[in-house]
Amino acid sequence: MTIHTTHPFLEPEGDRDPVRRLRGRLGGTVSLWTAGASDADRAGLTVSSWLVAGGEPGRVLALLDPDADLTEALLETGRGVVQLLAWPDRGLAEAFAGTAPAPGGPFRMADWVATDHGLRLAHAQTWALVSVESEAAVGWSTLVTCTLDEVVVGEGGDPLVHRRGRFSPPSA
Repeated sequence: MTIHTTHPFLEPEGDRDPVRRLRGRLGGTVSLWTAGASDADRAGLTVSSWLVAGGEPGRVLALLDPDADLTEALLETGRGVVQLLAWPDRGLAEAFAGTAPAPGGPFRMADWVATDHGLRLAHAQTWALVSVESEAAVGWSTLVTCTLDEVVVGEGGDPLVHRRGRFSPPSA
């Protein structure tokens, strides 16, 4: 095994997509979206391209991979769960992103609470139950707008943040 100081699959400087590079510099709080209730139809995806919009009701908007199982399950059921991840959840985030192994699947890596919107990470301190309001193709993504049906904001510490292709450690 060779240890690299840089990402071994990183495109050469001149070949990198400037849009991805701009997005990477924005940084974002990492969330885990889940949908589906049964073992057969449950799906999850790590999402950092998302935002919350105030209003009555409040809404959450996310850019999701149109080919992801989560996107299909969310649009099919019309409901899902959004939970904020924390620094200790970075392995779970990688597994749901498909960038780390998860023997038996990523849902086996943590404890879950069943809700009528899908599975909720048992130790998540901040989470929301959402219902799909609309979807639209935007670039290479699917923009999904959801209404916030229930929101729990915990005392939790520092959220997991993704910036420039890496997780940032909690602030000191």
